[in-house]
Amino acid sequence: MTLFEGAALGLLQGLTEFLPVSSSGHLALAKRLFGLSELPLLFDVSLHLATLAAVLVAFRERICGLAAALGRWLARRSTPEDGGELQFILAILVGTALTGAIGLGLERLGLGENPKLVSAGFLATALLLVLSERIGSGPGRKGGSPGPREGILVGIAQGIGVLPGVSRSGITISASLAAGVDRGKAGEFSFILSIPAVLGAFLLELKDAGEMMAGLSPAPLALGLLLAFASGLAAIKLFLGLVRRSRLSWFAAYLAPLGIAGLIWL
Repeated sequence: MTLFEGAALGLLQGLTEFLPVSSSGHLALAKRLFGLSELPLLFDVSLHLATLAAVLVAFRERICGLAAALGRWLARRSTPEDGGELQFILAILVGTALTGAIGLGLERLGLGENPKLVSAGFLATALLLVLSERIGSGPGRKGGSPGPREGILVGIAQGIGVLPGVSRSGITISASLAAGVDRGKAGEFSFILSIPAVLGAFLLELKDAGEMMAGLSPAPLALGLLLAFASGLAAIKLFLGLVRRSRLSWFAAYLAPLGIAGLIWL
């Protein structure tokens, strides 16, 4: 892997992981463009950890608040204000369980990175984003926190998001809005729900730790890691603003032609 390829893939991962355009689909097309049959495992894992770090930094205050509320509950010192936080934590747990069950099941189908399937996934994501613009954006649950019902729906959506070309952020945002969650909270819930999913995927890849260093030099790895983290932070801020202003259909205008072109020419 060259320095340019490492930089391009890192930048692409950071932007597309959080913008609703499917990071897996874009990385599959990028590998095809660069002639890479497979990314080195260490590089792939590092990119995902870099974007995970971007989520932790972007939502550090919210995550600390959730941890504090959980600590008070475990110590039996909860306050009335902790109710919404505990509902949010329960939604994350329920959603994560469903994501794992559905995601692992779909992974076993071995759909791979077929360009036609990726292109079809782009089109499906574009349709979801357009539909999400028509979903009411009224207030969510009392206290502004998603609960178990929302966790079920969004967890199922995130599991489906492992399909080639389907955007995890796009499908989870759409599911949150369909469940009646406020637009601001929908973005927050989508990103925080990704934390256990990324950690789980990382732990599964540790079984191949012996192969991680194969075919990879430090310079492309370091540059890709830095760019994935920096672009990820920028993408989170941009995306949350667009969700609040109901501008997700902008991405559909990009994905639909890309998907159609892929079905025709790839």
